[in-house]
Amino acid sequence: MALQATVETRRLPSSQALNRIGRAVRSNRKATAGTILLVIFILVALFPGVIAHDSPTLDAFKPHLGLSSAHLLGTTAYGQDMWAQLVWGTRNVMTIAFIVGLATTAIAVLVGVAAAYLGGLWDGSLSVITDVLLVIPLFPLLIVIAGYAHGGGTLVLIVVITATSWSYTARQLRAQALTLRSRDFLEAARVRGERKIYIIVVEVIPTMTSLIVASFLTNALYAVLFASSLQFIGLGDPNTVSWGTMLYWAQNNAALQTGQAMWALAPGACIAALGAAFALLNYAFDEIGNPALRPVRRRSLKQRPIKQRPIQQPPVEQGERHAA
Repeated sequence: MALQATVETRRLPSSQALNRIGRAVRSNRKATAGTILLVIFILVALFPGVIAHDSPTLDAFKPHLGLSSAHLLGTTAYGQDMWAQLVWGTRNVMTIAFIVGLATTAIAVLVGVAAAYLGGLWDGSLSVITDVLLVIPLFPLLIVIAGYAHGGGTLVLIVVITATSWSYTARQLRAQALTLRSRDFLEAARVRGERKIYIIVVEVIPTMTSLIVASFLTNALYAVLFASSLQFIGLGDPNTVSWGTMLYWAQNNAALQTGQAMWALAPGACIAALGAAFALLNYAFDEIGNPALRPVRRRSLKQRPIKQRPIQQPPVEQGERHAA
């Protein structure tokens, strides 16, 4: 019984954090809208064949077709169905977003929290690496690295973006972890003789759940923007079906000037909508991490009728009664 109570006590912070996350998403309209958008994109990425029946690489159709029931967005200059490319390209974008978001956040958590808690040489060394990456402009660095690995495909984009995008998140998590070093629950863990790795993983990280989730959403958003931008300028694999490669081929064929505006507008609108989904979800987790951002809710109080009490006359003295 004592062991079970101890386990439940240690699980309490993470369960409370998850409950707070759920309440924030349900109570925030922007977060709810972001969740709905994100779920739609996830379902499209999981089941693209149900939504688009044609192959995205099949070039058996007549080029430059307009919008119709057979081709909802028309066909490209190469006779490929734009709707099929848009739907199947969602899987590539979501894959990059979630893998880069998870990997970048994991590296940032390990580096930032370890640097803050361990201190000393660890903190100095990891902070220097983080500062160097923060000083270098990120997008030009991505262009240089991706240029050397030209045509490497999705895996190269994931590795390049992950390796260069974790420094800002690590700096944020380090600052948050520094505020927790002198808390009572960490002092109690040290007195119990717990190992440092146990304190970091079990005691420190669960208290930063909202900030970690917000960091993941931010990293996933930047992954989508960076990957699409690199594919648009031709540094990805042009044969990969993705929103960025759709923009690349649309630009090469002057789609906006030749009456094929949907070839460029449709993937651009999807990138904006997915970015809006991640940004809207961030509102909920910002409110969890920063109490000053939480909206003040005023409950409408029902007005109760005021009961008027009868005015009590002061007691009349006996002498006054006789005088009356």
